[in-house]
Amino acid sequence: MRPGIVPKPRNRVLLLLILLGVVAAFALAFLTRAPNRLVSGAPLGLGSAVHGALWLALLPGAILLPAPWLRQNRPAQAFVIVWATLLLAGVVWLAGSAAATVGAAGPPTARISLGAGFWVLFGVAALALADALGRFSASPVVRIALGIFAALPVAALVVAGSLDHLAIMREYAAEHEVFAAAVLRHVELVFGALAPTLAVGLPLGLLAARRAAWRAPVFSTLNVIQTIPSIAMFGLLMAPLAALAHLAPPLARLGLSGIGPAPAILALMLYALLPIARNTQAGFAAVPDAVVESARGIGLTRRQILWMVEVPLALPVILSGVRITIVQLIGLAVLAALVGAGGLGAIMFQGLFADALDMVLLGVVPVVLLALAADAVMTLLIALSRERRQ
Repeated sequence: MRPGIVPKPRNRVLLLLILLGVVAAFALAFLTRAPNRLVSGAPLGLGSAVHGALWLALLPGAILLPAPWLRQNRPAQAFVIVWATLLLAGVVWLAGSAAATVGAAGPPTARISLGAGFWVLFGVAALALADALGRFSASPVVRIALGIFAALPVAALVVAGSLDHLAIMREYAAEHEVFAAAVLRHVELVFGALAPTLAVGLPLGLLAARRAAWRAPVFSTLNVIQTIPSIAMFGLLMAPLAALAHLAPPLARLGLSGIGPAPAILALMLYALLPIARNTQAGFAAVPDAVVESARGIGLTRRQILWMVEVPLALPVILSGVRITIVQLIGLAVLAALVGAGGLGAIMFQGLFADALDMVLLGVVPVVLLALAADAVMTLLIALSRERRQ
């Protein structure tokens, strides 16, 4: 390499993330300060919010600066994983500590909220960690374990009360009982929709794989359902279900009504059918004909071939569809609050109507965490199913 020539980065994704983080650190507000929860806050950059030794929390970011030029091998990815983990925790700790310092100088009603700069820096650290974990040459189980380990310092800071001066945690303190009930209802909606989706979607996918004539009608119908806007779907189901509950009182006593969980679960199920059916059909279609013929040749019955040969081979693809479905349901269940089904969407919409951004975040952040947790669990199950198939 000639002197004066800057070497090309080996990891352009990481370089882009670092540049984005540097710009966010100097150009965007790290925190905002408002006299109360209903007034827009004044922006506070890092220079205004952070003083003295608090700057050390960003030291891992400085150490990561040469990482894009490192050779992309296992030690380099381990280096990024360690320092991105420390940066993730450092940014969160810095926000909590700066909020305590800034809040101490204001009235008790003052609200210190997370600014755009914090979210960009947090996102940069999280994406750098995810990129390194994806490149790290290890089994999915090890990568997921490393991801969980990386999240532990942030969880410890929350549990230890280091973020209690932030407005979002003050909203949680005021709504913790409602919050717990909302999380539970959200999970109930997701799994309440997942069970009938699997009961209907798996047979539909198998039928499409077995009968080519049924394939086009099945997927055309499910594709049409997907084109209906989600809010419209919730609304369209209210009147028919209310009429059905009126005509069949026993169903009404079981909980069927035009508002509440019934239209929410039915709408979620209809939206979730396509990925389940599509991946089931693709999984069975990918089973080699030679394997099926060999199983038939040794005397296995059609049912034995299905459960002992085809299902194990198709399972990773089917589980991939379940993974997509669960993550999709967790996000769509937010809209269930619009038909009175509750869940985390109720907290989010309450914050929107009150123009309280931190209450909105109190509903949004757990949805993201639930989706990430579900994705990790399903990724692990997919990896285990592939190992068993081999």
